This record gives sequence, C-alpha cells and structure tokens, in this order.
Amino acid sequence: MQFGVKEAEETLARVFAPWIVQMGLKPISFDAGGGDFVLPENRTLVHIGGVICGQATASAADTCSVVALAALNGRFRICTTVDLTTHFVRPLKPGDVDIRVDVLSNGKRMAYTRVEMRAKGETKVAVTATSAFAYLED
Repeated sequence: MQFGVKEAEETLARVFAPWIVQMGLKPISFDAGGGDFVLPENRTLVHIGGVICGQATASAADTCSVVALAALNGRFRICTTVDLTTHFVRPLKPGDVDIRVDVLSNGKRMAYTRVEMRAKGETKVAVTATSAFAYLED
C-alpha cells in the first residue's frame, strides 16, 4: 500500500488524541529514511517565557515519529512509546518549526527514530529527540 501525505493527514486526524490534532502538525514528504513535517505557528503552544514549550516539541517528535513509521510500513501499526529522550538545544521562538524524522531501525517488534527540529529557515538545530517504539500488532 502506498502511504503518502494524504494518508498521513488521515492518520493524524483519526489516531491521535484531540489535543495532538489541535497542534496542527503537517506532513510534507516521506522518503526511504523517514519523513518531513511542519509544526505551524500556534500561539497556544507558547509559554510565559515567550517560546514554544518543551512539552509541545516532545509531543510533536513522538507523533511525527509514529506517522513516519506508518509511512515506511505502508500503514499505521498500533505501537507504544517505550522511550523518548528529548534535548532542548536552543529555544524556539513562535513561528513554524521544521521537523525531520529519521527512522534508525524498523523491525518486527521494535522501531527507533531520531528527530531534529529547527525554526523555519534556520540551519541550527533547536530540539533533538530519540525514540523507541514497541509494536503491539503485526
């Protein structure tokens, strides 16, 4: 089965909790190694310090990883996050955030990803995350 941007949008709308859907994550493209996404500017994700909160970026990393895995698998497979390690390298000011998910390993029972986030148009990484997922179905 072909799993592209349209299927990713449908998966985001159908599978995830309403508050994740409200973040507005946008799948951009997929390739053999992972996928690209945008977290559009969303003032509800900005905390009192005037930057995008870490909880939002951690949630975006987790969610985009699951969708990138679905693209590589050709379908959404029910999975659970086993580990999510996030590093906040520099603050993200309000605005669009580019997200790249690289799938490091995608086995029968486990999958691993690495995520990098940058402010739109920037070259410096602001947030990184590594994740491990256990598949709960074949």
